[in-house]
Amino acid sequence: MTQPTLEQVAALAGVGRGTASRVINGGEKVSERSRQAVEEAIEQLGYVPNAAARALVKRRTDTVALVIAESEERVFGEPFFAGIVRGIGSALGAADRQLVLLLAQASERRGGLDRYLTRQHVDGVLLLSLHDDDELPERIRAHGVPVVVGGRPREDVANGSVDVDNVQGAGLAVAHLVERGRSRIATIAGPTDMVAGSSRYEGYVAGLAAAGRAVDERLVERGDFGQQSGADAMRALLERAPDLDAVFCANDLMAVGALQVLRDAGRRVPENVAVVGFEDAPIAQSAHPPLTTVHQSPERMGREMVALLLETMAAPERDHAARMLSTRLVVRDSS
Repeated sequence: MTQPTLEQVAALAGVGRGTASRVINGGEKVSERSRQAVEEAIEQLGYVPNAAARALVKRRTDTVALVIAESEERVFGEPFFAGIVRGIGSALGAADRQLVLLLAQASERRGGLDRYLTRQHVDGVLLLSLHDDDELPERIRAHGVPVVVGGRPREDVANGSVDVDNVQGAGLAVAHLVERGRSRIATIAGPTDMVAGSSRYEGYVAGLAAAGRAVDERLVERGDFGQQSGADAMRALLERAPDLDAVFCANDLMAVGALQVLRDAGRRVPENVAVVGFEDAPIAQSAHPPLTTVHQSPERMGREMVALLLETMAAPERDHAARMLSTRLVVRDSS
């Protein structure tokens, strides 16, 4: 059976083709009687509008792309990404927009991704987990497509962005450890070329300074936000500074890796070494012991990214200020 056509809808409704088209595409210059007749004809025939044709008429696709600059392993293995996709998906659904998810590490982004992220395919783009040297936002904007970045962008680029206040959160973690009487507070920081990594380290430094302390480079190690990198960093810290009595980890997965190494080394948590993470992912509650951590809401971040993108799409000529989301400390047994 062939698909019913617009002409058949118009004939059954007793209206012209133009009137039927205006009803289908949300036009206003249609009488209520004609609108009802067309809607009844659509239902009776099972007519499905051609999405590509509607996009040409409306000059929009009703589709938003989320580009995550990470591997499939990380995106589907780390709870942060699941949370942010849930927030984005629910907000776009409420706005009657479709979500297209694209995973693209740096080496895979050139060419094909640029050609796809145009106004012919998407109305806007959400970018997540970018590194400092990434020029993807500027290249997409050159196509005339609105962009919102999750995470604070490079300082020299004026981007619409939504981020968690990583500096504030890390400062809360360090202040908590100072209040607990810890004197040798180490950190397992994130990658320097990612905003979350550099900002949380900045907060660590500021937290020590607020307590009248300077950074001891022997107490600083870096990971890649993965659990194994947290374990490797913890081993290096114990070897270099066996007298450390606390460690602030830039995310919960690295903190869980650190907890395992501390157990293997016979260090009791929190009696010998206190541990604080960042994110408040589900794994924080099931860790042994349950992990003290800085709470952030990836779902809220996703919703705010969509809200800012919709505002930008509605008024692209205006400047749209960045949004910064606050954090709070959740104290559990690890500190």
